[in-house]
Amino acid sequence: MIDLSIVIPAFNEEARLGPTLERLAAHLTATGRRWEILVVDDGSTDGTAALCERLGPRLNLRLLVQRSNRGKGHAVRVGMLAAQGAVRVMYDADGATPPDQLPRLLAALDTGAAVAIGSRYLDGAVPTSQPAWRRLWSRLVNLVVRRTIVPGVRDTHCGCKAFTAAAAEDLFRRATVDGWAFDLEVLGLAHRLGHRVVEVAVAWQDDARSRVRPLRDLGRAVGDTVAVLRSLAAV
Repeated sequence: MIDLSIVIPAFNEEARLGPTLERLAAHLTATGRRWEILVVDDGSTDGTAALCERLGPRLNLRLLVQRSNRGKGHAVRVGMLAAQGAVRVMYDADGATPPDQLPRLLAALDTGAAVAIGSRYLDGAVPTSQPAWRRLWSRLVNLVVRRTIVPGVRDTHCGCKAFTAAAAEDLFRRATVDGWAFDLEVLGLAHRLGHRVVEVAVAWQDDARSRVRPLRDLGRAVGDTVAVLRSLAAV
């Protein structure tokens, strides 16, 4: 039995992933829990897979390689369904949410939540400074989706979310969106299926190497959101 699985989707993350894995493993070892780290390489063309193979034996890491780039949603889905932990955490490769914030999410699950999502916008959150365009983009997206898909959730896209095994199995077996809006689909499914979702204030550190580009990504975000609305209509 494994207590905790950390699922990390990775596409060309050779430069950022190593330090994240080292910090995670150090934190998890200190907890005394039985844990595993799963990295899902989403068709990387750099040395991401080689890095994981090198670190794997020392950091209790399993590598799942996808031969083609399918999208973050697909990678997270593969990892969540392959994980063995009683709790399964989605965690971004840049480690923007420090590992010492994980106990906050786990505590929410201990009180009966099925899903605990990190939030940069609740009172008590400790975000570092972001470029103005990133703050505006994030707030605009969240305003729209709160009114259409996941009412009451202030931060749908923080890259740190925890699920009980039962919730992860139920939600990710139903999920179909591979791209940007997969968070919306999973949280929308949780809302409609009665899985209790709790938002938890966390510290968060902006990474200047973020791949979000508002003008480039706007059309994709709209298309993905429409796809989510269609998929949820059938639930």
